[in-house]
Parts: sequence; structure tokens; C-alpha cells
Amino acid sequence: MKPLFRSLCLVGLVSMAGCTSLSKMNPWSSEKEKPKPLELAQITQSGYGIKTLWHESVGESAPYVLTPAVSGGSVYAASASGSISRFDNGKEVWRVSAGQTISGGAGSDGKVVAVGTPKGEVMAFDATNGKALWKASAGTEILAAPIVGGDLVVVRGSDSRLQAFDVSTGKRRWVYQRSTPNLTLRSNVGMALLPGGIAAGFPGGKLVLVSLSNGAQIWEASVAQPKGATEIERVADITSLPVAAGDNICAVAFQGRVACFASSNGNQIWSREISSTSGLDADDKAVYVSADQGAVLAFDASNGFNLWKQDKLVNRNLSRPAISGHAVLVGDNLGMLHALDRQTGAFVARFSVGSYAIAADPQRIARGVVIQTISGAIFALSAE
Repeated sequence: MKPLFRSLCLVGLVSMAGCTSLSKMNPWSSEKEKPKPLELAQITQSGYGIKTLWHESVGESAPYVLTPAVSGGSVYAASASGSISRFDNGKEVWRVSAGQTISGGAGSDGKVVAVGTPKGEVMAFDATNGKALWKASAGTEILAAPIVGGDLVVVRGSDSRLQAFDVSTGKRRWVYQRSTPNLTLRSNVGMALLPGGIAAGFPGGKLVLVSLSNGAQIWEASVAQPKGATEIERVADITSLPVAAGDNICAVAFQGRVACFASSNGNQIWSREISSTSGLDADDKAVYVSADQGAVLAFDASNGFNLWKQDKLVNRNLSRPAISGHAVLVGDNLGMLHALDRQTGAFVARFSVGSYAIAADPQRIARGVVIQTISGAIFALSAE
């Protein structure tokens, strides 16, 4: 079974039944009848606008979700066909071929660029010139962008194992592994390098912080508790990246909750019932969540109080939100980027990148965000 963009196919003991049961929630399902997106309301004069800083192309990511990496003023992006590029302020500095399919998008610290493949290979390249440095085997399909930090390249396999490789030699340094439920969602969820370590969400609604240096578990917390009479009802996986919100770490689960925990010990600060496969963004004041079915919600970062809800994006299969200036930006599967006022949730601007889905997480840059569509278009956009 090929991976799908933000796929909601279930894998495990009843994988084919799971794909059928959740296909209506999958924007790339082949079923004839699909829920129609809500017609967009006209935006009144707001004083905001989204403008293109630059636009390039790296090649299609289908059938994978390939997220670009931002380091300093450089953007690194990959295509499913194997090409990897570096862009500085919209100018392509270099482009190389990995020589094989890429399924886990780019990760970089500005010195090394790393990607993953369906065969479980981790490939590292010199960020300065694109020269191949080393190749190592993770032994399992890689669907998420690696983390390059400190002296390590860390990858997450489709079996949820986290593996760290020496950034200079490619030698494996540590492995973090845990048991998973019989039935899980197949997704491109990765990891987040946050203060204190690497945060990763897992099937069953567990959020874990592990040490970057040795892979030891620092703490574990429950974002969601599986519940229900059937295996499908009990799926409560975290399929998006955790984020830092001040001194807390927040995460959201499918058929679960959004919750924030103390980054020092994993103690829960607050939680709210919500389901999301796309994810959230946060700062020290608010947590913004793209909920399933097309609502964007804002919660007070300190206590979880509901600040606002924007429910006019129904059936648009939203991307993870991204904070940019005074706006929260969220993409959809029709190639539209929406800007919402951070204080009220009202629409303030809208921008079309074409008819192709914005499936990958928007990445923040100094003046806005970088997005990569499934067609391989790379846009650097500013909300002003």
C-alpha cells in the first residue's frame, strides 16, 4: 500500500478495513462521493495582505508529504523523484539527485541536509554544495523529515522507532523504541526538537520527550486515552508535531484532545476535547489548532480557555497552522492559504498557490512562511 498525503488509512491487523472506514475523511480517497468544501466568505477590507516573496519548484512530492527545511536564510526542499535543492532568498544555489525515491522530506541545521527513503535509507548531504556525505540504513520506511541537531541526524520510521546517526559518519548512536497498538493511523508524523530534548507523539495518544544525546526517555504523558467499543473507535494517535508554548509542550491527537504539559516533567497543565490529524502551532499566549472537518480554534496557552473558533473552512482538509506576524496561516487541499487574525480568528487575507494541495506543514521564515505543495511548488509568502 502506497503512503498517502496525510493519510487516514489504518494499518495493523485490519488495515484494509480501516482504510475503507476512514476513506471519507481522506481528501485523496478514490470514493466518488466526497464532502463538498464550504463556500468561502468574501473578505471585507482588512488592511492585511499575503504577498509572494519568491516562488520556485523542486518537483512533485506525491504520493508522499515532503516538508521543506529552513535554516538561516536558506530553504532546503526535496521531491519524490529524488531531487534536493537549496534556495537562498529564492535563488537556487544547488540541485542534486539522491538517485532514488525520497519519502521523508528535508531536515537541515544549515551544515548538513538529510532525507529518508521508502527503503529505510538515511542520506546526508553537505548543505554548502549538495555533495553526498554518507548513507545509512534505518531498516524501516521513513515518511517524515529527519531532525539535524547537535552532532546527530535523527529519523523516525514508519514503525515509530526513533534512530540517531552521527552527523559526520552516519554511524548509529542510539535507538528509541516502544510498543504500539495493533491498529494505528499511517501518517508522515515526525519529531520536534524542543528545549529539553526531542518531543514525539505516538499511537495510543502518548507524548514522549527523549534526550537528544542518548535517546533516553525523560518523561511520558497522555494526550488522549483510547476509548470506544471497537478497535477503530479506540484509535487515538498523535499524527502531528508537538510544539513549545512558553515553558510548556503542547500536542493534539486524532479522536482525542489538545493538551499542554510542563516541559520540565510532563505534568499536564490543561486539556480540551478535540480531534486533529493536522496539528497545531503556539506561542506563549495562545495555542492554535486545525481541527478535523475544517475548524481552526485558539486556546489560551496558560489555561486552555477557548479564545475563538473559525468554522468556515469545512471539508478543506487543513494543514497545520503557522503563526506569522499578526496572523495565523493555514493551507487547504485546494491550494488556498488563509490568513486569520490572531486575536479574533476573522479572515483577513487569502492567497492561491494553484490547484494543488498544501499538505506539508508551513515553515516559518523571518518575514513569513514557506510552503510546499504536492506539485512541488515552493512559495515564500509574507502576511502583512
